Amino acid sequence: MNIAITFRQMDATDAVKGYATDKVAKLQRFLRQPLKGQVTLSCQKTVHVAEVDVHAGGEHYHAHETSEDMYASIDKVIDKVEAQIRAARAKKKGQDRASDHLLPDMPDED
Repeated sequence: MNIAITFRQMDATDAVKGYATDKVAKLQRFLRQPLKGQVTLSCQKTVHVAEVDVHAGGEHYHAHETSEDMYASIDKVIDKVEAQIRAARAKKKGQDRASDHLLPDMPDED
């Protein structure tokens, strides 16, 4: 697991860095392959922006969120990425089940 944190236009604090790292690391339980995460945290006046890119094998997930609190932005963006992962897993599971229950081809009637 490789997680990189980038701070833009704000001071880097160990508390925020640790919080973001812990939250992104929890996404690993939904993924089969080790994740590579890139977290970008920035602040423009009173707006705090959190952006997350997660790569796991051939899968890629991306989300960004803004709010007035950096911790809230991180929580919201992690929820978005988790929802994307769950949706992708459900879609793949549905495809697997659909292929298991395909009806045989019907012969042409001539």
